[in-house]
Amino acid sequence: MPMKFLRALVCIQLWFAAAGSMLYAQSPANDTLKISISQAEDQFLKNNLQLIAQRYNIDIASAQIITARLFNNPNFSFSNGIYASEVPNAYHEQTFGLAQLFTTAGKRNKNIQLAKINVQQAQYQFFDLLRTLRYTLRSDFYNIYYQEQSAQVYTQAIQSLTKTLGAFKEQFAKGNIAEKEVLRIQSELYSLENEYNDLQTGIDTTQREFKMLIRATPTAYVVPQYNGDLTGTQLVTAVPYQRLLDSAYANRYDLKSARTQVDYDNLNLRLQKANAVPDLTFNVGYDRLAAYGNNFLGAGVSFDLPFFNRNQGNIRQARVNIDQSKTQLQLQQNQVENDVATQYKTALRLEQLANSFDPKFRQDFTRLIQGVYRNYQMRNISLLEFLDFYDSYKTNILQSNNLQYSRLNSLEQLNYVTGTQFFNQQ
Repeated sequence: MPMKFLRALVCIQLWFAAAGSMLYAQSPANDTLKISISQAEDQFLKNNLQLIAQRYNIDIASAQIITARLFNNPNFSFSNGIYASEVPNAYHEQTFGLAQLFTTAGKRNKNIQLAKINVQQAQYQFFDLLRTLRYTLRSDFYNIYYQEQSAQVYTQAIQSLTKTLGAFKEQFAKGNIAEKEVLRIQSELYSLENEYNDLQTGIDTTQREFKMLIRATPTAYVVPQYNGDLTGTQLVTAVPYQRLLDSAYANRYDLKSARTQVDYDNLNLRLQKANAVPDLTFNVGYDRLAAYGNNFLGAGVSFDLPFFNRNQGNIRQARVNIDQSKTQLQLQQNQVENDVATQYKTALRLEQLANSFDPKFRQDFTRLIQGVYRNYQMRNISLLEFLDFYDSYKTNILQSNNLQYSRLNSLEQLNYVTGTQFFNQQ
């Protein structure tokens, strides 16, 4: 094989690696799962086991309201005589008693209100989990998509270099080319294979998490369907910062939960004070052969005398809980403010960076390789120079994909920290 033809073969194969048709790193299998972001969210809402398990907590808390509303059961007692000295037919002696406990100081209503707050807390925990998992789902979706885009570059280059290396080895065996050219191709191939393996490991890890979220078949290979283009758009700039912060105050369920905890502790203090008030027990009794007279019927009331235990410890603990929950609420508010401020700056910076790139740069860079190819044919540049240029091309593509993903992910993070789908890209 003449040297000129061999070099042309390298250029042609590398050119197809750089500008060839779009191929995924994972060849489609029978269980390939092509899915859009909206379809993924539908499956997530229907099938995610974490959400299903958390939703049961709402039902469990709701059942506690039923328990809190129930009145105490009356107490019935009966006794029958068995033996009494010098008294014949002692078994004729019978007594009956009926007692009913009545809570005082509004304890029942306070317990009902606490149970209702528990339901609210369970709901807030569910929606906060939903917020977190939805962010993970959407972030993983875009991450897989752009990682696959990057994997194409490696897949095409590895296929081309593998064929080229075989051809070079044949020519080296015939003495037509120097060993250093074979080693250079081989070194480039090994480097690409290692980089591709690291990338594929990351894809597999993200795929696993994504499939768990939508409860997909473990053997399925997810192929995200996304055709969005944010080039030149001003999404973050168009939304005022204060609007994002106000949305976070109104829609962050972890913040709502912290506020509700303060309400719960305030009400619990009132309940503990009410528990210091003794409850009343009313009773009615019947004694067939009482000492006072036959068929004795009596009534009475009983209650504890609050001389020693006035629920002092629980009242003090309830007051401390209020101080603690107020501190945690302030901490949560600070966390929300810092989350929104940080993510807003990040999203704004990434939007400006992405929009500063010429949208034609990637296409122009790809066309430029044709000129490099012609120069290589004319032996104006060496094989090493051509491979160095291709390495620059590869780096540019990877950085471009990373930037696009980072920009999308910053929008999802803004959605996450504000609790609102401001930037719901499809």
